Amino acid sequence: MKFRGTVHKYGRDIDTDVIIPARYLNTSVPEELAKHCMEDLDAGFVTKVAAGDILVADENFGCGSSREHAPISIKAAGVSVIIAKSFARIFYRNAINTGLPIMEAPDAVDGISDGDTVVVDADAGTITNETTGATYQAQPFPPFIKDIIETGGLIESVKHRARG
Repeated sequence: MKFRGTVHKYGRDIDTDVIIPARYLNTSVPEELAKHCMEDLDAGFVTKVAAGDILVADENFGCGSSREHAPISIKAAGVSVIIAKSFARIFYRNAINTGLPIMEAPDAVDGISDGDTVVVDADAGTITNETTGATYQAQPFPPFIKDIIETGGLIESVKHRARG
């Protein structure tokens, strides 16, 4: 899996309430959730983000409530992968379960700035900042997680395996 996009960078402790505010949880339609992604943190996010862009954040990304709406809204907004120093554990599982690739790479976060162009090779675990030329290493996905992401999430992965 390879991704290339413009970086949208945020700080630490980005919680699910600012990723997708509770007032929009009356739907689970990805396209509707995408319209309000990051709205309470960055009102212009949905107008700036383009398909394939990359979200970069400091520590504890996705803390707060366990709503799956958060990774769904990010993915539906067009983000191809999230790179952070660390993720809240429930967000980590929800992201994988919804087919949103996420990578923990503290050095990369420190070396990447908002607006940089970054290439991620999730199979090799490499993150290359094309703007600066720096390359960072992260853990590649284990095969079972790669399968879940590539098939579009846990439910689709189970359906795919059930079909043989």
